[in-house]
Amino acid sequence: MLSIENSVSKPTLVIDRDPECLADILEASSILQASHVRGLSTELPPRTIGHAWHLAYSTLHHGFSLKSLYRRLRGTDSPMLIVIRDALDQVFGSFLSHPLRPSETFYGTGETFLFMLHPRFKCFRWTGENTFFIKGNLDSFAIGGGSGHFGLWLDETLYLGRSSPCYTFHNCCLSEVDDFRVIEMEVWTFK
Repeated sequence: MLSIENSVSKPTLVIDRDPECLADILEASSILQASHVRGLSTELPPRTIGHAWHLAYSTLHHGFSLKSLYRRLRGTDSPMLIVIRDALDQVFGSFLSHPLRPSETFYGTGETFLFMLHPRFKCFRWTGENTFFIKGNLDSFAIGGGSGHFGLWLDETLYLGRSSPCYTFHNCCLSEVDDFRVIEMEVWTFK
């Protein structure tokens, strides 16, 4: 939402970065809190503003299967948000410029980024060092890379993951430990 506030000196343009239907997002999500949604909303690219968030996949409702995730995302052309809660109650994930899909090479754009939400909020943007944004296989998917390390990697069960520093985003490990177990994962699209 855009509004103009008049001040004594001059009018100021104010952009409301709260997503459409914040209450609906919080009701649909079993991971995200209002502070998470507001923090992420300030980091999302402008092309997502004004679009409703849609919960396209949740391990709680759809199970732990990469193949099921790919099937649910088939035909989607929206960017997406992957949010993970691990066994240590850490919350983190990635914004993908393009939908997750099986691919022979890395794809995506510099809009892609990694983030941590809990216990602290931090985003890791593209460094420009490489273009290893998104890579999907039938047995895993990866976000970011370089020197044999992925910023975020999940196996085909969506239960085991790994996070390592990578050249694409110069991120730290997103979880408290490099190898983590997924308790829950949500994938959001923008409609």
